[in-house]
Amino acid sequence: MFDMFFPDRYVASTYVIDFEKLYNEGIRGLIFDIDNTLVPHGAPADQRAEALFVRLKKIGFECCLISNNQEPRVKMFNEKIQVNYVYNAHKPSVKNYFKAMGIMGTDQSNTLFIGDQLFTDVWGAKRSGIRNILVKPIHPKEEIQIVLKRYLERIVLHFYKRSLAKKG
Repeated sequence: MFDMFFPDRYVASTYVIDFEKLYNEGIRGLIFDIDNTLVPHGAPADQRAEALFVRLKKIGFECCLISNNQEPRVKMFNEKIQVNYVYNAHKPSVKNYFKAMGIMGTDQSNTLFIGDQLFTDVWGAKRSGIRNILVKPIHPKEEIQIVLKRYLERIVLHFYKRSLAKKG
């Protein structure tokens, strides 16, 4: 019932992902959400985010930020990162996932999405036919509509974890 929202993987943080392994598996494009995926909500890129994108570019990845925020927020975050971005993305609409892949020159077979929300990030990626990783939110301070969605996410994640346990 909830499996349409199940992430392909669920990890503690963007910063624990083995990106070298993903590159060796054939992933060439990475699409990232920003808020609570890379930095706390509304924060500029910090040293950890800057170092991550330096590393990703060195590995050989194409990267694109995709955010439901307006351009000033996304542009401010991207000042030090310097990757492509799509703002006002209307996730989970698939349109801008495909736009991001077009910008990067990748397709569904070699693109991965990383985000912190099931009902926008993961569901949009799944509807777009691309692999995805759900990360735990960086910071608990969020807008009220996101806080409400987090209650529903807990229910879905309960069933996700049960399905993993059954698979053994």
